[in-house]
Amino acid sequence: MIDLNCDMGESFGNYNLGCDAEVIRHITSANVACGFHASDPLVMERTVILAREHGVGVGAHPGYPDLRGFGRRRMECSADELRTDLLYQVGALAAIARANGSALQHVKPHGALYNTAAGDQTVATALCQALAAYAPDLVLVTLAGPGGEVIRRAAAQAGLTRVAREAFADRAYTPEGRLVARNLPGAVIHDPGLVAARCLRMAQEGVVEAVDGSLVRLDPHTICVHGDNPSAVDLVRSIRQIMEANGVAVRPMGEFV
Repeated sequence: MIDLNCDMGESFGNYNLGCDAEVIRHITSANVACGFHASDPLVMERTVILAREHGVGVGAHPGYPDLRGFGRRRMECSADELRTDLLYQVGALAAIARANGSALQHVKPHGALYNTAAGDQTVATALCQALAAYAPDLVLVTLAGPGGEVIRRAAAQAGLTRVAREAFADRAYTPEGRLVARNLPGAVIHDPGLVAARCLRMAQEGVVEAVDGSLVRLDPHTICVHGDNPSAVDLVRSIRQIMEANGVAVRPMGEFV
């Protein structure tokens, strides 16, 4: 059993980003931007409604307050700033979801915040303690494999029991189980056939081939396809088809994590 998730609701005002209406037909969980790195309240609401209409689980996708950098630049923030920034963003999306007959399923940090929390004890602890204080029943999405050990340990210490290990369909991996930096060649994979085959192996064998040819153990609960990838629709369609053709059930993570 596997969940397919996608970062969504990343448009802002008159600026449209991603292919949400097409991609959402093939996924089971949506990570909705909460206004700090992308999105605005109206986009957030439209995305929640879109997810509800397609039976897709809704998750908060909080990031650093960095619209210009799309949340992909690390920022030096205090633990209190990190904690309250997460509460602010998750709380806002939870209110919009509730007003539209939905409820949050999960929380997945975005971009630089996600990557920093995977290896920085202070950041990981601040985020996990904030979630534990607000809604410990929500699923926390973390980096699968050895690269996510720090935040998974912080989650356990904070009393969070629902933690989903996440792999990335269209991203290359280092031998240490971290994502290859986006500014390096080959960091993002665009070939739908190659991506689908990698994802099937993740689901069935729990491993992914790193850039040096070695195998990294991930054992993911959920696989992410980036909505801003130009090939996103083809990628996620191919992934879902190969999963279902090979007996892998595709379900929202909230049903089994």
